[in-house]
Amino acid sequence: MADSDSHKATKPQRFEAERLESLAKIAVDCGYQLHRAYGPGLLESAYELLFCAELRSRGVQFQCQLQVPMRHRGILIENAFRADVLVEGSLLIELKSTEAHARVHAKQLLTYLRLMKLPLGLLINFGTASYKDGVRRIANDYFGASN
Repeated sequence: MADSDSHKATKPQRFEAERLESLAKIAVDCGYQLHRAYGPGLLESAYELLFCAELRSRGVQFQCQLQVPMRHRGILIENAFRADVLVEGSLLIELKSTEAHARVHAKQLLTYLRLMKLPLGLLINFGTASYKDGVRRIANDYFGASN
């Protein structure tokens, strides 16, 4: 990753919008199936294992707990953060198991998207009573598939 003093300098790479939207739908459905089956209350690590098993059962390629480096003014940080789930190198998913979204969670995901130069992320919180209240779509200079 290039040296940068600003998040704005990290424009997302180009990805096929239709495939990205399809992956987002699959990911949202995987989370829905888990929330429907188990509801809130498990540890985030348990939801992550189950979520990845759901993705695997649908034939989707992914990486879990991906160590992500960053560079700033010539300083390399090998493990700046860990991405919860990266789907097919294009969709970043941050999983939570808290009673409600904290505002910082969305900002955190946007920072990750910018550093990884990715267009779209999903913040999925399994701790909410209603699954739809726990899902947020976070875009990094991305406007979805054009019709």
